[in-house]
Amino acid sequence: MTAPLDVSGSELEAAPDAVLDGTRAKAIEGRSLGQIAWMRLKRDKVALTGAGVVVFLILVAVFAPLIVGLIGHEPTKFNQDLISSETMAPVDGTGISWTHPFGVEPVNGRDIFSRIIYGARISLLIAFLATLLSVVIGTMLGVMAGYFGGWVDSVISKAMDVFLAFPLLVFAIALAGIVPDTAFGLSGDALRVSLLVFIIGFFNWPYIGRIMRGQTLSLREREFVDAARSLGARGPYIIFREMLPNLVAPILVYATLLIPTNILFEAALSFLGVGVRPPTPTWGGMLSDAVRFYTIPHFMFFPGMAIFITVLAFNLFGDGLRDALDPRAR
Repeated sequence: MTAPLDVSGSELEAAPDAVLDGTRAKAIEGRSLGQIAWMRLKRDKVALTGAGVVVFLILVAVFAPLIVGLIGHEPTKFNQDLISSETMAPVDGTGISWTHPFGVEPVNGRDIFSRIIYGARISLLIAFLATLLSVVIGTMLGVMAGYFGGWVDSVISKAMDVFLAFPLLVFAIALAGIVPDTAFGLSGDALRVSLLVFIIGFFNWPYIGRIMRGQTLSLREREFVDAARSLGARGPYIIFREMLPNLVAPILVYATLLIPTNILFEAALSFLGVGVRPPTPTWGGMLSDAVRFYTIPHFMFFPGMAIFITVLAFNLFGDGLRDALDPRAR
């Protein structure tokens, strides 16, 4: 026979509270879609590496004057004492030293490191502004086409087909070549940057427009849209308050993938001589100058690697962000 269990009155009174405390401690908290996406993104080390490189490049572009000031070599300053008067090449072959970590350019001896740092400002500025313009136009027209349908969808879809069939590179070369040095109240670098942003951004909106149209076609049949209509909501309210918040994820993903495309396009225009004009440094312009000096590989290597690393970082981050925001991902 077992001994009777001795339970005091105080223990009986404390037991329910202890059970409740344990229940509260084990309660499971819900997670928002943003928290779930961040949890997935944190597991993708490659995407986080790309994001870190992107942030680093942005900081370098923003603080370019400070970085160049610490080194002490302006991007447009000539250093003829480092150039051989006979070969017009750097005296020691590359000009790489502690004061010139990436070497100097042939003929004029300008510091390559400083020019790459300042070139990041031009490339990223044009890419970000052109992407913003494309996203705004493409999102609004794509959502309107998908939501209203009918003749609105027909007109916008035909406009997309026209823009997609347009020879953008040829048009960009022609337009950038005929614009004078002063126009629209702008001149110099401000005019060239504005012109490139308009060309790249305005003629690239159909790509994101088609994506937004397809997403809107599926969203407009959802229950929350029908509920808003039944309560008397009109088209603008449904578009801005119901649909656009559900399109943030694809917009962010496509924007991160569109930025490197715009960087390459700006570099191509600068390489062809219709981008930002010298002596303002750009990565594409540096590559164009380096073609004449193929026997000096470092002159082409460093701006080429700057473009490669930037485009790769944005692509890796964009791929990881797409996977993190995909509701079907596990």
